[in-house]
Amino acid sequence: MARKPVTDAHGNPVPEGLDASGDKLWRSVADVFELDFHEQLLLLQACRCADRLDRLAEEAAGGSVTVTNFKGDQVAHPAMVESRQQSIVLSRLLASLRMPSGESEDRPQRRGASRAPYRPRPLSAVPSA
Repeated sequence: MARKPVTDAHGNPVPEGLDASGDKLWRSVADVFELDFHEQLLLLQACRCADRLDRLAEEAAGGSVTVTNFKGDQVAHPAMVESRQQSIVLSRLLASLRMPSGESEDRPQRRGASRAPYRPRPLSAVPSA
């Protein structure tokens, strides 16, 4: 018998394959807000990023904050470096969702989290060669 897909409060299927942090993030956002498809994709990537951060934290906790590279120099542990990068990605993805913070029910106006879409220039604006 096929398993019935798990859905959020708005009837959207909860993505499979998320770990604890990703699943919790998905539910905390998708159960409260009705998301468009493109917002669901952003949220999914944020959830996967949150799960990666958990795995990187486990990796980093198991050893030193520095490692010796092939030249013999002490450098930051790769898991620490990637964790920092994933944290930046997560914050940008969440900012792109424009979720309210605090008591406000409204979604905030777009801040500088993501750029406006590029628009084609009219041919008259293109310099001739």
